[in-house]
Amino acid sequence: RVQFAVFPCGSVILEPSRLDNRQPLLFRRFRVRKDPRFTTQSFSDESLRRYFSEYCANLHEAVRQVSAEAFDAASQPMIETRARGGRIFVAGNGGSAAISEHLSCDWQKGVHLQGRPGLKVHCLTSNSALLTAIANDRSYADIFSFQLELADLSSEDLLVLISSSGDSENGGQALEVALDRGGKVVGLSGFRGGRLKERADVSLHVPFENYGIVEDAHQTLMHVLAQYHDLKFRQGS
Repeated sequence: RVQFAVFPCGSVILEPSRLDNRQPLLFRRFRVRKDPRFTTQSFSDESLRRYFSEYCANLHEAVRQVSAEAFDAASQPMIETRARGGRIFVAGNGGSAAISEHLSCDWQKGVHLQGRPGLKVHCLTSNSALLTAIANDRSYADIFSFQLELADLSSEDLLVLISSSGDSENGGQALEVALDRGGKVVGLSGFRGGRLKERADVSLHVPFENYGIVEDAHQTLMHVLAQYHDLKFRQGS
């Protein structure tokens, strides 16, 4: 059970260690994690129009700072996975989970050509029954990695992980399972990038400290990749 405490610096989420969940609450160890609302960068509160203007300007700058070389490199695993009939798994938490499901839609239906093999995309957040069964019977940290094991992810497959912090525990476990099995990993991260930035085969890092801007940038990157590949597929590439 997750509990909350309020300190002078703002709310803090207290998460019981997975090894201590049978101990009385008083004796459990806790991992302290700041509420994301208190770590995100804000803009001028002079007016909504001013806030919107600064938000848009910073979103443009955030997307511009994504490595052009990494962005070019991100398309290659998609092409190779499609060519060999491999699968693409995608996952994220919170807003990143919503982007993952949107990606699954656009990278399947949006890139489909009648009579030609498309992208086989599987979103690991979509099956709520399976996700909650794993969280309940094993651990929330296992919700993505165990699905990859059940699906028998192989070196033919690609994992796309989306995480604003780059350090979500369940994303990190999925990352290691994919790498251990020889799969490629494309990571979309923000803030300092965390483990995802360091360990992914291709890192699309948005170096900005505002959750909305990072998520909007990730959404933009996802759409550009989908539209670019749709164009290339139609040209026969």
